[in-house]
Amino acid sequence: MKIVTYNVNGLRPRIAQFGSLLKLLNSLDADIICVQETKLRRQELTADLVMAEGYESFFSCTRTSEKGRTGYSGVATFCRVKSAFSSDEVALPVAAEEGFTGLLEIGKGEMAAAAEGLEEFSKDELLKVDGEGRCIITDHGHFVLFNLYGPRAVCDDTERIEFKLKFFKILQKRWESLLFQGRRIFVVGDLNIAPTSLDRCGAEPEFENNQFRRWFRSMLVENKGSFFDVFRAKHPNRREAYTCWPQNTGAEEFNYGSRIDHILCAGSCLHQEQDLQSHNFVTCHVKECDILTQYKRWKPGNSLRWKGGQSIKLEGSDHAPVYTNLLEIPSVFQHSTPSLSARYIPMVRGLQQTLVSVLMKRQTAEQVNSDGDIIKESCSERERSSSDHCSTPGVPSGNSCSSSSQNFEVLSSKTNEHSNGFPMEDTCNTLVTLGGQRTKTMCGSEPKKKAKRSSQLSLRSFFQKSSIPSNGVGNGTDTSINQIDVPDSNHLSNETPIPENQSGSPKQCELNSSASIEDQDEVDVCSLEKEKNNFALMEWQRLQQVMQNSIPLCKGHREPCVARVVRKRGANFGRRFYVCARAEGPASNPEANCNYFKWAASKPRQK
Repeated sequence: MKIVTYNVNGLRPRIAQFGSLLKLLNSLDADIICVQETKLRRQELTADLVMAEGYESFFSCTRTSEKGRTGYSGVATFCRVKSAFSSDEVALPVAAEEGFTGLLEIGKGEMAAAAEGLEEFSKDELLKVDGEGRCIITDHGHFVLFNLYGPRAVCDDTERIEFKLKFFKILQKRWESLLFQGRRIFVVGDLNIAPTSLDRCGAEPEFENNQFRRWFRSMLVENKGSFFDVFRAKHPNRREAYTCWPQNTGAEEFNYGSRIDHILCAGSCLHQEQDLQSHNFVTCHVKECDILTQYKRWKPGNSLRWKGGQSIKLEGSDHAPVYTNLLEIPSVFQHSTPSLSARYIPMVRGLQQTLVSVLMKRQTAEQVNSDGDIIKESCSERERSSSDHCSTPGVPSGNSCSSSSQNFEVLSSKTNEHSNGFPMEDTCNTLVTLGGQRTKTMCGSEPKKKAKRSSQLSLRSFFQKSSIPSNGVGNGTDTSINQIDVPDSNHLSNETPIPENQSGSPKQCELNSSASIEDQDEVDVCSLEKEKNNFALMEWQRLQQVMQNSIPLCKGHREPCVARVVRKRGANFGRRFYVCARAEGPASNPEANCNYFKWAASKPRQK
């Protein structure tokens, strides 16, 4: 069995990158695929985003209405199965739960209740921690799988720091409760924690070092905890093994990142031997664990993004997937897909109607409303009625409308019906052939509105002098430029009437004379516009040169810096500054960012 965890940084762009959800999942070639940061709201869970042939999916979306966090975070677990019903496959969970406090309505009661020891937290606190769509729990019989997206907190954001601490504290209580029951646990996902100095480039903030890293290490077996860091268990001394690279600094070019995507495991092995002191799940059942580096956006041979400007974008997530292969995992008892599966979401399966409601609607549709004198006609009756009210020459009829066509032919289509059997009103299409031209009408409904003609003039006609006399003056002495002119022959529409005159007729001569005058005026106007455009171009180039000269050169490479703006709320919010344009990398690499920084002269505007 293969398990993969992948922060996709938006499920929609990853599906677009691979062409479909099925192709994305198949590219990972795993039995259980846990993705984080889907950035989907629950009302956006349509079939093309959640359903793929051969997979069952379980989603958790953010429920908070807090500003900036709607449509944020979100996790999903995809399980590759041969059958969704009466299956004994381990990949298909026997139960599923959204969140980890046990208080969310969806999935409630399918798994064990929330862990004991949460009495110190109020219900509102638990719901707030669970309301950002950061956890899906699936029970696979032999182990319980936590798919997590840990909160991110910077060192000076006290509110998010408190939220993150509470998040992991409650999780720890839940894990301890399951381990006390003898369950085995897998924890996979983006935890937003780099546990050791081997797992992060550069200096780490003091708070991260003293709080979350310390908590992470306390959970590990080597520090008398219960969990194994599966990657470090297989690669204890590997360096530069990173799973995430900052997007705004180009750090992926020099592999200057951090390892924050993890696979943790706790619990005993599945063997039945009497002496199990030296046995555990990792040593007995984990074959390998590694990073799928082929999913990195930056690959050898890529053009230098940061020298070419930030307009050059790299396709893919800013994370790389992590996988583990398990051995000797037996089948489980026969079971079906839990009710939390995405296949049961109303937006995916549709709203099921009862047989009584279907018959009631059909009966109502066929009734004659005596109060409103509404009579239901069949399609053929409507055709006969419409033909009785229209006539053509040579066809006797006492109708009220006429046509100049010699041929008259009516082809009707059958009445369309909904998939549920309800007839649609006024949907009888009629194709009428009049004089060799076909027009499509709607039987028993109002005709469609005529498509509007485009009122946009061509550039040539915009600068063309009008040949229509204005205020009785038609001697051609008016040199003003009109925005509404007589269009030339290249822009005449099919509906513009053109008089048919003999060659050399007065009207034709007048038209030719007018055209020659307009051509001369058009040359003058184009010449004037060309001079204006040249002047504007030279002025824009001058401004660009002034702007270019104002950009400082970094001291490390003597190259133009890149301008940035402070987006963080505070005293310097909105203030512009300059930094080295090179990608972030180790200080020992002369090709990497030289850490040059300079404030721009302008101060932020006070609001």
